[in-house]
Amino acid sequence: MVLDPFTLLVLTSAMAAASALYLAAEWSSVRERSLLLWSAGFAIIAVGSVLALLRSSGHVLIGIWFPNGMLIAAHWLFLAGVARFTRTRLTRAWWLLVAVWLVMLFLPDEPWWSKAMLGIQSLLIAVITLRAGLLLRPHGGALSLGAAQLRFVLLAHGLFYLAKAGSTLLPDAVVNLASFHGAMILISLVEGVMAIMLLAMSMTGTERHRREERIAQIAARDPLTALDNRRALYLRAPDLLGQASPANPGALLLMDIDHFKQVNDLHGHDAGDRLLVALSDLIRGALPHGALAARLGGDEFVIMLRNVSGAAAQALGQDLREAFAQQARLMFATPEPVSLSIGATLFDQPETELSHWLKRADEALYASKRKGRDRMELAPLTPGRP
Repeated sequence: MVLDPFTLLVLTSAMAAASALYLAAEWSSVRERSLLLWSAGFAIIAVGSVLALLRSSGHVLIGIWFPNGMLIAAHWLFLAGVARFTRTRLTRAWWLLVAVWLVMLFLPDEPWWSKAMLGIQSLLIAVITLRAGLLLRPHGGALSLGAAQLRFVLLAHGLFYLAKAGSTLLPDAVVNLASFHGAMILISLVEGVMAIMLLAMSMTGTERHRREERIAQIAARDPLTALDNRRALYLRAPDLLGQASPANPGALLLMDIDHFKQVNDLHGHDAGDRLLVALSDLIRGALPHGALAARLGGDEFVIMLRNVSGAAAQALGQDLREAFAQQARLMFATPEPVSLSIGATLFDQPETELSHWLKRADEALYASKRKGRDRMELAPLTPGRP
């Protein structure tokens, strides 16, 4: 197959259309707006490539100005998709690019017209694409593989168009947009085919990774309270346990709602759910930085604190207990007061498993139940140690 401009434009249109359909199909299942914006960008490139075939028949406006403007619009949609993906708000200044392109309509039809058109178009695409690539920078962590690939492809694509814009300033550069004459035009068409393939692949990988992360987050969350569930607790607890030492112990608080069954029996299970959500909100609001909270199941909750003294752990537990008892009284009337019993233990042995500390906190919790409920019991740091 001869890589003439006509063949390259047909390939570009076919690949862009396929990419648009593929990303639209991904959007139908993922529902991420960035995929829809990227799909629209490829669809515009597909239409623009078909229109570009008309320039050889003398249709300058439809065959040159429209396709080039559509190419800029497509890259703007790529930028908008990246901004959506990174949760970045684009300023209104980016809309000025439309005004810059409209100025091209008033350029006189002179021998240098093709160079000016190609140079300005390439510069606009370079600015848009480089901005999109720079938006995909790590924020507090490493980029996913798909996002890193998309960043690299966008930056490389943007630098190519920047070099393309600079090449039009060379005095011996041959550029004729109407007849596709000039080495830079042919190179640009080849690069466009490659860029479409790489952009579509990396865009899909970027959103797919985010979808997998979201699925993992859902799997680690308790659906009612949005706190960590038991599985997430066992995955995250080793990090906190590993930071503990005799000099800087941590604390584990195990909580259970007193007379919770009365709420369900008298007011319905929906009322019980609302009470659990109220407690989870109190826990979330009381958590210090670096702490961990989870719902074990039913009306049992766990809090893990790092680098805390016994007095500080008791103070947090007592505040929670008092705040919950007051809120429960306001929410539901029951024969027996709905309150919170807490069993706590300090941990200072990083090699000891979570199950050991849960057992010790559970023993302290049962001690608080035996002593009348609505109280907090703190187990000693180690057996036999005050």
